[in-house]
Amino acid sequence: MSKARRQHRIAALLKDHAVTNQAQLVELLNREHLSATQATVSRDLLELGAVKVRVGGGDTVYAIPEHPVDRIAPEDHLRRVLGEWTADIAHSANLVLLRTPPGSAHVVASALDRAGMTEIIGTVAGDDTLIIVAAEVTGGADLENRLRDLAGMGNL
Repeated sequence: MSKARRQHRIAALLKDHAVTNQAQLVELLNREHLSATQATVSRDLLELGAVKVRVGGGDTVYAIPEHPVDRIAPEDHLRRVLGEWTADIAHSANLVLLRTPPGSAHVVASALDRAGMTEIIGTVAGDDTLIIVAAEVTGGADLENRLRDLAGMGNL
């Protein structure tokens, strides 16, 4: 199976099913006789720009935003993601540490990566924490304040 075909099926499955985790997506692919590992599905979701969104009842499911992965996401999308998923923000030198609920750091990292912010060189996401590398001219303190503002948390 080609990567393009698998990703096409993943996008269709996300539209048709409330997929809450990657294991569930692997199982849905297996039902269609398309074998993929969790690691492959994880990479596919990242490449497709999939994010977790909250649905009725408080559950979170994977969804692919309307805008293409290679296009800069609008600032209101970033505000929504940061406002919903940011628990705390701190900085040290040119690094910003952002905490999220468990399992949500990748959602925020993806939104930041797609935001086209020149103040950010890159992100590294774990489970509930991400590190954001600020551009040297911006610095961690200024980036922390910008992110706090976008998240609706107010500046320090």
